[in-house]
Amino acid sequence: MIFDIIIINVVILFISDKEYLNVVFLLYINLFWILTSFLSNYYKIYRFTKVYRIFTLLFVQFLLIVLAFFAYFGIFKEGYEVGNQFLVLTSILGSLAAFKLISFFALKKYRSRGNNFRKVVLIGFDETSKKVIDLFNEKSDYGYRFYGFFSDKNSSHDSYLGKLNDSFDYIIEHHIDEIYCAVSAMNKEQVKEFTKFANIHSRSIKLIPNSNELYSKNLNPEYYGNTLVLNVKRLPLEIAENRVIKRIFDVVFSMMIILFLMSWLAPILWILIKLESKGSALFKQEREGLGGYHFTCYKFRSMKLNTESDKIHATKNDQRITKIGAFMRKTSLDELPQFFNVLKGDMSVVGPRPHMKSLSVEYQKEIDNYMQRHVVRPGITGLAQVSGYRGEVKKTSDIKNRVRFDIFYIENWSILLDIKIIFNTIFNVLKGEEKAY
Repeated sequence: MIFDIIIINVVILFISDKEYLNVVFLLYINLFWILTSFLSNYYKIYRFTKVYRIFTLLFVQFLLIVLAFFAYFGIFKEGYEVGNQFLVLTSILGSLAAFKLISFFALKKYRSRGNNFRKVVLIGFDETSKKVIDLFNEKSDYGYRFYGFFSDKNSSHDSYLGKLNDSFDYIIEHHIDEIYCAVSAMNKEQVKEFTKFANIHSRSIKLIPNSNELYSKNLNPEYYGNTLVLNVKRLPLEIAENRVIKRIFDVVFSMMIILFLMSWLAPILWILIKLESKGSALFKQEREGLGGYHFTCYKFRSMKLNTESDKIHATKNDQRITKIGAFMRKTSLDELPQFFNVLKGDMSVVGPRPHMKSLSVEYQKEIDNYMQRHVVRPGITGLAQVSGYRGEVKKTSDIKNRVRFDIFYIENWSILLDIKIIFNTIFNVLKGEEKAY
């Protein structure tokens, strides 16, 4: 999209008559392209996409652009508004088509030489999966590197890697990107087990169905040559457009908080913290983030210096908490420095709260799907927190419910849900929360 926007603007700036160049038209055509390209799925091109699909996308998108020109100018009229409209339009369409086709074929050529590949394994083995294996081996321009298959039935096939239970460690050790499951060679419980495994470890999972069976509306059909493969419905934030939207929102919202709130409030809090107790006003702690990797989380220090801050959560009437610290915790002002974590890319404004390393290890043992929280960036606030599950964990059900809300958020994310959670957070801060200590 970035390259296409550059092409559109360069063509307009260099070919249109400068005397008639209209900035309003530039904004109009750029916004129109961005909006319609999302609506027409212009950028949804996959490794297995056929050439005719490219031409279909070009036709639909270009038809919309021609209509946009008509809508703006009424009719093509030389020397009006932009000048040389017909030349500008044909140059834009020609340049975009050339770039789309050249990049598509160049990438296929690049992949056929063994670059930009995805590592894949097959789980189960049947007649349909044989076709998929042949396709992986023959269509090198798809960019798939087939490692082999696992089956509970012993096989003399060169690609046989072992039993189904052997696959889990193999997938992790060899950093496999995509898992293909032959549905007819597995039972329902095995399919569920591999789907859960793929979600926890951030692997793509696809199902190879029996050609005679119907498939669920929650599965997206994809054709690899003439072979049907079902793509298990992706989580909202596995879609690139959604990640971009969320990241833009995070950056803009964080900048507003830093500029309009922290710019004057942070110095006041810094002075009050320093006056009451010794030590740095800023508290740093290792937390678990995206993919389970650790990052340094920032907070305003709300406790006296102690040796247990990295091991034990704050409890009610905790003697370690200072007076200004109690106020900051009650109003969540101690979390404000985490907006810098958001700008750094370690955190998001909304998401599952990051836990201390020591506690995270403990929770992993108690809760089966705990690691699924790590498929998104941790947040300053989250659905669990605005639903009453924040602060001290007194019993196992507390952390289980927190994880349950976190996973619901991950599976049902939308930008409107983020905004709703932010408003609920502000409302809870203003009314005061019982567990905010």
